[in-house]
Amino acid sequence: MATATLPTANTAWGFWGTIRHDADPERAWPLTMTAIAAATGCPDHAVRDFLDSRHGRHFADDVANGLFAGLALEPAIDAAVARWMGWTIGRQTARETGIPKGLSYLTGFVAHFEILAETAA
Repeated sequence: MATATLPTANTAWGFWGTIRHDADPERAWPLTMTAIAAATGCPDHAVRDFLDSRHGRHFADDVANGLFAGLALEPAIDAAVARWMGWTIGRQTARETGIPKGLSYLTGFVAHFEILAETAA
């Protein structure tokens, strides 16, 4: 599945606004969109909406932690993707969001933004 690199709609916050303090967002954005789309199987617009959200801000913090630990940008992104794919949705988050309990955290939240976009259309 080819992933389009949609531009951010949130340069002030979300992933873009957070990662700009630690890496070039012009470089980090397409790498991150591609890695998340590949891991989750979700469409580009859902990945973009996830990255533009407060969850994207937290994802950028995780990438920045990898950079601080000495990883280069791509390995830091890959490590964050792996970590978020390893976490699972718990009971409370499932009740609050409707994301199924036990689903990968990253897949669950990106799919959540896909569903929100579909219901808004």
